[in-house]
Amino acid sequence: MELRVPKKLNILGIESSCDDTAAAIVHGCPGGTGEVLSSIVVGQTNLHAAFGGVVPEIAARAHVEKLDVTVRQALVQADLTLQDIDGIAVTAGPGLIGGVVSGVMLAKGMAAATGKPLYGVNHLAGHALTPRLTDGTKFPYLMLLVSGGHCQFLIASNPHEFRRLGGTIDDAPGEAFDKVARLIGLAQPGGPAIENAAKNGDSKRFKLPRPLLDRNDCDMSFSGLKTAALRTRDAIISERIGLTPQDQADLAAGFQAAVADVLAEKSRRALREYLKLSPQNPTLCVAGGVAANYTIRSELKRVCDEMAVGFAAPPLALCTDNAAMIAYAALAQMPDRLPDDMGLSAKPRMPLDTSSPTMLGHGKKGAKA
Repeated sequence: MELRVPKKLNILGIESSCDDTAAAIVHGCPGGTGEVLSSIVVGQTNLHAAFGGVVPEIAARAHVEKLDVTVRQALVQADLTLQDIDGIAVTAGPGLIGGVVSGVMLAKGMAAATGKPLYGVNHLAGHALTPRLTDGTKFPYLMLLVSGGHCQFLIASNPHEFRRLGGTIDDAPGEAFDKVARLIGLAQPGGPAIENAAKNGDSKRFKLPRPLLDRNDCDMSFSGLKTAALRTRDAIISERIGLTPQDQADLAAGFQAAVADVLAEKSRRALREYLKLSPQNPTLCVAGGVAANYTIRSELKRVCDEMAVGFAAPPLALCTDNAAMIAYAALAQMPDRLPDDMGLSAKPRMPLDTSSPTMLGHGKKGAKA
């Protein structure tokens, strides 16, 4: 009897949930591993620089202008044509609604014109399944999804099942990085700016709080830390009538260290809960834009080493928003789902764990969970 080998498919992914317009093609078997054939990401940093943050209307217009271009570039990079594509995956939420609508409308139009199946994908599932794409991480694993709009611990049991252990009750870390960078006079986006400034700073000069470490759970808060940084800045300015470059560096280093400490300790607590499942290959995975921060990665790796748990972090290009994760999420979920029809709608909020109560907070991408 001849064994049937699952056919490998080419899935086109489209991502436009915030300020990155992205398209990618992933090749692989449904429910199995995947290979990234192409990945194009067009950022909008210059468009938003003067406003100190992402302007939703500007982001949406930029997506409309660039989406078809990025799809074309992804096809060229993969040396494929649209006829070679077996399915179209698109971020259906959560995110800035104008951007999400732009991507969904393009995907629906392409699906209608070509007859290719359409798959709406939860943006958070894309991040949460990235370790399967990049490292072949086995279920169940613990995922720390940490970005500009989200921060939560999830136990990933399969491509469809995610249980939230905790998350931020207010600002997400990336959001806090942006705000603190702005208030101490650094450029946007704030994450890279603070990390770069912190290299020359003294993280112990200013005593900044580590919020919620007195609570024995996996929830986090970064709004108070941001406020403490603001008050510290104001105290310096009142003394010296301005911030010196060293003041900026020290504040950046202190803030970054505080975020890293909180994430490390809360990861330790989340790991204890996760390890109660007795997974065969215990692993903490981290994804999202803040996962690109070297100090934070190092602290998380140290916690994993202490607890004899594996650590997986995607390449930096796949930490931030990208379409390869969207294409792969559709591929991973295919065996247990049907394609979407033309009724697929964009959603500003789209939690992964629908059984847990919604957490407080409304960052760039809507509710945190």
